[in-house]
Amino acid sequence: MSSEDLCIRTRTMSLFLIHKRNRIGTLLVALQLGLMLVLPALAAPAIVQGKVPISAILLAISSMVLFVWTLVHNRLGNFNIRPTPKSWGVLITTGPYRLIRHPMYTSVMLGAASLALMADPLLGWSAWTALALVLLVKSILEERWLREAHPGYSSYSRDTKRFLPWVF
Repeated sequence: MSSEDLCIRTRTMSLFLIHKRNRIGTLLVALQLGLMLVLPALAAPAIVQGKVPISAILLAISSMVLFVWTLVHNRLGNFNIRPTPKSWGVLITTGPYRLIRHPMYTSVMLGAASLALMADPLLGWSAWTALALVLLVKSILEERWLREAHPGYSSYSRDTKRFLPWVF
């Protein structure tokens, strides 16, 4: 096989891999967004009736604070809703990223927990658990692909937790 044929084959395999990763990422995002629509629908009756516990309010505020803090340290153009890292992306290790590797996912889980608290317990926490599992799978894939894209990611991931500082 000539070097030109090898180069073409490598590019073709590379494009196939990128498309496969994008399809997987799109499926996970669709599941995530679907669950993120189910939770407010489940919580809507309690919200309409004004039955919003203080714990739900505190979780929602925590979610928003973490979301904003994350955006301050990782600008919108640097990250992707899919777990596939952007080719021009920069590894961020400041702000909330000093403590956890996926602060946006944690923010989503906190906000979803505030909604689950207001929903029927079985349905609300089942939807929250499904969302947490989708985010866990996304984070596992994203981390695998970040290790390929950023040589320093392995070291960074040893020093930080995935979702909860010092815990998980």
